Amino acid sequence: MQTADIASAPSGWDLIVVGSGVAGLRAAIEAAEGGLTVALLAKDSAHDSSTDLAQGGVAVALSDEDQVGMHYSDTLAAGDGLCDEAAVSVLVGEGPRYITQLIEWGAQFDRDGTKLAFTREAAHSANRILHAQGDSTGREILRALWRKAATLGSITFLPHTFSVDLIIEEGRCRGLEVLDEMRGGLFRLEAAAVILASGGAGRIYLETTNPAQATADGIAIAWRAGGVLRDMEFVQFHPTSLHVKSAPRFLLSEALRGEGALLRGVDGRLFMKDVDPRGELAPRDIVARGIHREMTRTTADHVLLDMSHLDAAFVTRRFPRINATCLRYGIDMTRQPVPVAPAAHYLMGGVATDLSGLTTVPGLYAAGEVACTGVHGANRLASNSLLEGLVFGARAGRAILEAPGAQTSSPRGAGGRARSAVRAVSCEEGRAAAMVAGIQETAWRDLGIVRESEGIRSAIARIEALLAAYAPSPPTRQGLEAVNMASVASLIACCALARCESRGAHFRSDFPVRDDVRFGHSSLLAMGEEPSLLKGERLTGW
Repeated sequence: MQTADIASAPSGWDLIVVGSGVAGLRAAIEAAEGGLTVALLAKDSAHDSSTDLAQGGVAVALSDEDQVGMHYSDTLAAGDGLCDEAAVSVLVGEGPRYITQLIEWGAQFDRDGTKLAFTREAAHSANRILHAQGDSTGREILRALWRKAATLGSITFLPHTFSVDLIIEEGRCRGLEVLDEMRGGLFRLEAAAVILASGGAGRIYLETTNPAQATADGIAIAWRAGGVLRDMEFVQFHPTSLHVKSAPRFLLSEALRGEGALLRGVDGRLFMKDVDPRGELAPRDIVARGIHREMTRTTADHVLLDMSHLDAAFVTRRFPRINATCLRYGIDMTRQPVPVAPAAHYLMGGVATDLSGLTTVPGLYAAGEVACTGVHGANRLASNSLLEGLVFGARAGRAILEAPGAQTSSPRGAGGRARSAVRAVSCEEGRAAAMVAGIQETAWRDLGIVRESEGIRSAIARIEALLAAYAPSPPTRQGLEAVNMASVASLIACCALARCESRGAHFRSDFPVRDDVRFGHSSLLAMGEEPSLLKGERLTGW
């Protein structure tokens, strides 16, 4: 693998991969090992991704006490009736092979002696969470993947490259138009296929654990090209992010509760057993709403995560990164409770794909958080996301190898329609920050943990007003991101309004019960149409 400058890089490739997290890297490796030339793009540097921030671990049925069938059942239960069973079977069935392969490539997971060490997180029926360096699992997985990618000469890494629009010719994706962030110019990169692995949309929300890169760009790009979106109303809010003035919303891993940490109100009251018999180990959506209810009861803006009763040496050894971050903000978690509150964390929905990552746009694939295979349903099971990136990233890379015409870099005649069906628009760079602030405040207030019709309609109107208030301007990263965020926030709102029930991470106070008769299916959203339901059929073989 080599790193190149966009201005001097070739313009034609067999495959372009957008995103250098776990899904993008795994897809690039699979394709490159099969002989394809791959351009691997990142908005920023190599390690700026949600994968790098992933703490708790990766869920996989590899321990002696576990079974693939148990992992399957737990995933379905957490998904609250909306998982695609075939996708879940692929995830849990192929997961052990890909984790074993990752270990062969040098990933060093924590061990008890010579055996892999497993812990438990919420809604898991067995200890199946592998972790690395205590609470730096994503970082270790990235290290192993980059090490493997470095051995493959047909991968070229293009950092600081912002994806603007897909190149569409005769109804097929033929590459990308990109913005060189270092110089500001637009470039065309042509390819036989594109994989979006650009991450999620957490930055739409005021309170989020997501990195700055998570601005929904991949979803917006696919949407403009005519791609169908799926389950966009389901946004997972992590129950416990650090809630200290002037501190970022640093995630405090669910593994803390798996190891015995307790949730208390600001008055010291233990409250989770009143919410669910599983207490602190209930699914994330239930814990987040339980915390929300407790904050309302006490009129506080946080609750307390208490691990002061646990052995201090164990806590600091098991969670070194979390401990160091808390100490940085004046909190010794071995001695005092940590103030926490929910924050937007993960988008279960995204660009609809089949089980090989193919979207409704020929030549366009997606993997990781930007995609929606249906594997997470209405509520992602803790630590399934890293596994999803590995499994479905590899499947997308392999699907391109097996697709007709895979070995055709720099396709001929790509001078047709230069961009997606709807072109990207950038707002004025000077107004981008204000536009983003308006989106974030609106989404947090009206599209958050608890939703209702009036608030959702207000969010749609507010976002439409924000979109109508700017003048199209020369493209900049900030301006493009702002419009992408507004567009995707509006799509989340439309899907949330259409689902008149409560299920998983989508809770409507005006429709507080689950309605399987009317809404027991995934939602689909195509440009120019109202949200519809996927009834019976699976998304395979477009």
